[in-house]
Amino acid sequence: MFYSILRAIAILFFSLLGLKSDGIHNLPERGPVIIASNHVSNWDPLLVASVLNRPIHYIGKVELFKNPLMAALMKKLEVIPVKRGETNRAAIKSALTVLEQNQVLGIFPEGARKKTGDDLKAQAGVAMIAVKSGAPILPVACIGSNRNLPIGWLKPLLIRVGPPINLSAYEGQRINSAMLDQVSVKIMDEINLLLLK
Repeated sequence: MFYSILRAIAILFFSLLGLKSDGIHNLPERGPVIIASNHVSNWDPLLVASVLNRPIHYIGKVELFKNPLMAALMKKLEVIPVKRGETNRAAIKSALTVLEQNQVLGIFPEGARKKTGDDLKAQAGVAMIAVKSGAPILPVACIGSNRNLPIGWLKPLLIRVGPPINLSAYEGQRINSAMLDQVSVKIMDEINLLLLK
């Protein structure tokens, strides 16, 4: 209920700013899905959530939970805290639980915000979760969100969603760093293609 209210506000706000979307039909109506998006600003989680019509359980940096008010908001939105640069077994377990419950998990594979034009490199966490869960990955590109107030009437403000990435080729294989690197590269390649369209 709380998520739905905030999403309705976000939809209204971003529609006034001229937000456009493309490819939202690629989001499966049911079943587990991993949303994997580039990350250039703090607007990105709100923008993606406003165009995709299923509640998203994001993975977010633990620093978001330091302020008591923000921590309460993050918990209400069921954000999964993660410590950057560390092995996060608890976060991975929580993420897998979300997917086992046929829900949507949102991840920014780069692990931090990057400037537009930076090389996109994924952390291994998203690949690990994807391979372990078997859930399809939905690549998403946030375009034009890197401005302080991203007004789509002046420059493009667009969320572009690609077709799901199927990882069935990796099913039953032993998980190792080489496999995770391959999956990570595949994810970022698909996001890059969406950014370049």
